[in-house]
Amino acid sequence: MYWFHRQKRIKRKDCLKIEMFLEDYRALKPARYSNDDIKKITNQFKDKIGQGGYGTVYRGQLSNDVHVAVKILNNTKGNGEEFINEVEIIGTIHHVNVVRFVGYCADGFRRALIYEFLPNDSLEKFASSDHKKRSLGWKKLLEIAMGIAKGIEYLHQGCDQQILHFDIKPHNILLDENLNLKVTDFGLAKLCSKEQSVVSMTTARGTIGYIAPEVFSRNFGNVSYKADIYNFGMLLLEMVGRKKNFDVMVNSTNKIYFPEWIYNHLDSGEELRIRPQDEGDAKIAKKLAIVGLWCIQWYPVDRLSMHVVIQMLKGDGDTLIKPPNPFASTNSTFATRQSSGRPFNNELEVIVESE
Repeated sequence: MYWFHRQKRIKRKDCLKIEMFLEDYRALKPARYSNDDIKKITNQFKDKIGQGGYGTVYRGQLSNDVHVAVKILNNTKGNGEEFINEVEIIGTIHHVNVVRFVGYCADGFRRALIYEFLPNDSLEKFASSDHKKRSLGWKKLLEIAMGIAKGIEYLHQGCDQQILHFDIKPHNILLDENLNLKVTDFGLAKLCSKEQSVVSMTTARGTIGYIAPEVFSRNFGNVSYKADIYNFGMLLLEMVGRKKNFDVMVNSTNKIYFPEWIYNHLDSGEELRIRPQDEGDAKIAKKLAIVGLWCIQWYPVDRLSMHVVIQMLKGDGDTLIKPPNPFASTNSTFATRQSSGRPFNNELEVIVESE
């Protein structure tokens, strides 16, 4: 009798465990919520954790103790395209390096997007030299760069349709409690078939400092997945740049474009003068810099595919070939125009008309 009673109690615990799992599973599948639900989830919008051009993000909690990030979209911006993009695109994505989409709200004019909550904020906060106490080591930065590359490769090749992000930057790379990364913010993304080599665009989209030249002007070539490669290259160079322990600006009237400064140092065989923390740090920084420079070649045809980028990041940095000078083009004033007086992470408030 005792054995029978004990087995019955164990089975009851197992059933409860399964029910709890199914409740969590249902909560993590994209679901539709009302505006009243959103107020309840966010505790009346009590805990604001971020803000951008298209909305404000609040921390929330579902009834089963699953923590989420709730992005309340700004209805004065755009025509609803960002909302449709996020729900249509990210709702079908399942990858370890892409943020999980939990649900959405479309209640009259009120729209919200709900994602898994990642407690360590964005790569922008961690990589910044202004946050030395939370600064990431070079080995971890290489690991993060590899994860971002794998996430982008999945978007380009691993889904039924090719997904072009158009806004890869540190602010859109989130980190969980173990500093594992997730690519987020698909509001500017576009879907196209994998066989489609050229994307039709009537307006430029992205963030100043990261936008590929061809997105601004077709004189550089047609828009394709190579625009994301350019974004990624600028992100890599910013990861290297945020780790520098000196000012590359000689004075206020003689500014040096940092990616060009990196190329000039590599070309002349000079060290990047990073802040070493461990043996091999300089080697990792040089690898990130070389890969980044390959990714920001002016013309899309000269840039690498993400598959090749991953192989280069995995390989021995000593065997990497220095890329052609991306700043030798007569159109290199584009770089100055992107960087002059505007921080890399300054978001486009208005989508710029293309030339």
